[in-house]
Amino acid sequence: MAPTDTVSLIKANELSGSTGQTDGMARYGAIAGLSDKLNANLMVAEPHTHSAVHHHGDQDTIVFGQKGKGAVVFNGGKDRVNIAPGDFALIPAGVEHEEVNEGDEQVVWVIVRSGSVPKVVNLEGWGEAEKKQA
Repeated sequence: MAPTDTVSLIKANELSGSTGQTDGMARYGAIAGLSDKLNANLMVAEPHTHSAVHHHGDQDTIVFGQKGKGAVVFNGGKDRVNIAPGDFALIPAGVEHEEVNEGDEQVVWVIVRSGSVPKVVNLEGWGEAEKKQA
């Protein structure tokens, strides 16, 4: 990807709902393929939902809590980090995890990852074989 001197703008009503990533959460693509170093999307979790167990291959992930209180569960389901509005979390590359919304309010997170497009490796369960790669 060649460097550019143009600022790209993706408006809220232009977010893509077809990221095809992990079951259990809605993923809206925002920035993909515009940079060879970063990509971004919006994750929306309805009340009382959780994602499938997955990891992001060689991509680090930064999570910013925009709305609601959710959690990232990891370490085989034994540990969790609670994320409230205004909080940031770092999920290192390759860490198996799932997103959880146990509350009665919708959770919205802004997700930024290394790499041009988001990588997701879905798993059958903790430490299990891959289901598919998105």
